[in-house]
Amino acid sequence: MKPIWRRRTLALVLGILSLTAPLLAQEGSRPTPTTSEPTASEPAAEEIQALEGDALAGSSDESPALKLMNKTLNTSLGAVNSFVSSSIFFDVSFGAFHAPEFENGEVVLDQTGAPKMKVIPIPFIVALLAIGGVLFSAYYRFVNITGFKHAIDIVRGKFDHETDIGEISHFRALTSALSATVGLGNIAGVAIAIQLGGPGAVFWMFLAAFFGMATKFSSCTLAQLYRKKNEDGSFSGGPMYYLDLGLKNRNPLIKWIGKSLALLYGVMIMVGSMGGGNMFQSNQSFEALHTAFGVDQKSSWIFGLLMALAVGVVILGGIRRIGAATSRIVPLMVGTYILAAIAVLGANFSQIPLAVSLIFAKAFSANAAYGGAIGVLVWGVTRASFSNEAGLGSAAIAHAAAKTDEPVREGLVAMLGPFIDTMIVCMTTALVVIVSGAWNDPSIPQEAGVSLTTAAFATVLPWFPKVLAICVLLFAYSTMISWCYYGERGWIYIMDHFNGRGVATVGVFRVIFVCFVFIGAVAKLEAVLDFSDLLILCMAFPNLIGSAFLAPRIKAALADYWNRVRPAHQAAAAQNPGQ
Repeated sequence: MKPIWRRRTLALVLGILSLTAPLLAQEGSRPTPTTSEPTASEPAAEEIQALEGDALAGSSDESPALKLMNKTLNTSLGAVNSFVSSSIFFDVSFGAFHAPEFENGEVVLDQTGAPKMKVIPIPFIVALLAIGGVLFSAYYRFVNITGFKHAIDIVRGKFDHETDIGEISHFRALTSALSATVGLGNIAGVAIAIQLGGPGAVFWMFLAAFFGMATKFSSCTLAQLYRKKNEDGSFSGGPMYYLDLGLKNRNPLIKWIGKSLALLYGVMIMVGSMGGGNMFQSNQSFEALHTAFGVDQKSSWIFGLLMALAVGVVILGGIRRIGAATSRIVPLMVGTYILAAIAVLGANFSQIPLAVSLIFAKAFSANAAYGGAIGVLVWGVTRASFSNEAGLGSAAIAHAAAKTDEPVREGLVAMLGPFIDTMIVCMTTALVVIVSGAWNDPSIPQEAGVSLTTAAFATVLPWFPKVLAICVLLFAYSTMISWCYYGERGWIYIMDHFNGRGVATVGVFRVIFVCFVFIGAVAKLEAVLDFSDLLILCMAFPNLIGSAFLAPRIKAALADYWNRVRPAHQAAAAQNPGQ
């Protein structure tokens, strides 16, 4: 898009927002934040049902126009959300696992005096993502171990070449993908998992992330193998492209399935980006400022306008500007968070061995308070799967734009995502919550989310809530700009089927996306958020199907890559034995 069109698009965005501001900002109405599983890819069935109930109840301070809009959307989407939720969260164990119910630390008894039992479900989507990670790890001969050091070397720039085809470096592709996953879930979701699943959930969270590295390697290698160069010189890739292009030479049935799933994925990523990757982030970032700094809730429309402008300035520049922004934001926000965590861990250094022993001991414990070993496992795997998005295929869209002539090389870089997101950031949060003792503090309610993590940090750093609010703002901002790119690639794929109008009309999607940033700060559209979050989770189905069909192609490419790279490394080491 030429600069004049960027200016016109930005002017159009601001014009639309100025017209909608008076309507949506009446009475200072805004959505009520949720505390459980707060990232784009992290809804739970219980949360979805609760949100639907809250949405239908409405709010007394809403304007009549907002009440009508909320009621219409919530009613129309409520049934759809319930159906989709029951489809992807159904219990694959069919009620095989049970544990006593607890309330206030005591076993709940039935009328006969016996412990009242509850079902410990294994959600289908969680089982699918976990099993997929294990199978891909084994099939690719544990590339998550054998390729780890080489992946670090790639990110450090040892294999970067200016002549490589693409738009951004390996490092910026990684930070762009991380900016969409490292976020509120690392702060709140981990704390909730420990509260409800005990310290043992951390072990399974770590293990699930390890296997998830292979899943992400698979999808991001495919994104490079089947990416498409657009008329403006940009690149598009991801599940919709490798489902289409990768399977089009198979038999007619497979070709039709691939095309259908590609179109479905394009719609899912496009619509999904508007909710959890946009509106929810805008909502939560304002809520963080309101809580920490006392910002008046009636100022939500001002915040929405400013955030929309900030997002628009970056996304109008495409992946190059997004990569430049995230390459600065991600290291800053992760570094700040880790430094604060180190301070807490340092002050509780003597408690770290006990925390580690608790993690291992409780991972296999039959402690009924956490649903036994199965309940602990489910919470850990759920946290990891929903945190790093391994298996959903979204990160592959960013990695498709990386400058490289070696698809496998970018896949190796991509698998560092779950390592950083879950095995470092989430594990850091987990240790802070455990060593501080906040995880079993009876004064902190269950599913406290951000407030639990804040309380853990505040035991050593009383001023941390304000720093956390700034971190949340950065997390939310980086998530929005990355998810806009994901959504617009879906838009381009879909619109290319209409006389190749994808790139030419992408500005329309950006205008819509930026408007939803504003709406997310001031409106109460929980059913829309639920719907988009469910679509994001559903992306696992077409992505894993495509990855399974094309796994032999990836395995052959990986073997060829190692056969060419390893001899060169050995020769270089022989010539420079001191390095």
